[in-house]
Amino acid sequence: MPRPRSRKRICFSPNVCYFKPRGVPLKKLEVVKLELEEVQALKLKNIEDFDQKECARKMNTSQSTFQRILSSAYEKLSRAVVEGKAIQVEK
Repeated sequence: MPRPRSRKRICFSPNVCYFKPRGVPLKKLEVVKLELEEVQALKLKNIEDFDQKECARKMNTSQSTFQRILSSAYEKLSRAVVEGKAIQVEK
């Protein structure tokens, strides 16, 4: 049985839930779901420009877990952009 997931510290809530390619109805698109912890990781690393150690501390997680969260977010965003999918931010 897998270990239960620990709670990460999330310090904001985004104003929007969806991003999609222009001109294509949402119902015709596949959706890539970004978890709130992935959005928080992207925000801390890329917008607030903290190093990985500080990001992990702010999210109350280890550096390796933070790196896995960030890698997952990058993979999902890349797939959505390259393959023309919608992005849903789960709240």
